[in-house]
Amino acid sequence: MTTFLADNAGAGGGNIWTMVGPFILMFAVFYFLLIRPQQKKQKARTALLNQLKKGDKISTIGGLHGTIVELTDDIVVLRVNDTTKLTFERSAINSVISSAPSAATE
Repeated sequence: MTTFLADNAGAGGGNIWTMVGPFILMFAVFYFLLIRPQQKKQKARTALLNQLKKGDKISTIGGLHGTIVELTDDIVVLRVNDTTKLTFERSAINSVISSAPSAATE
């Protein structure tokens, strides 16, 4: 009976890596499949919002298309047609349809 208990006591201790290894592997999979792509998308969106300038033709998250006529840190004023100007949060910009020519090329 003592031999049986001694054998099980040694096997029960096990290696810590066999218990922690699957958790590390799951974290690595989550990181490369979920966290890292989301960070890349956020970085690209931040770059897009920082590169906005007057004259850019943009689309909002609501589907409105317009041209930027005024720009501050948080606010964007869009010209929708000849008489209508609308004010939006900068974060409401979804994409740039066409960029205004830069001052260097004019």
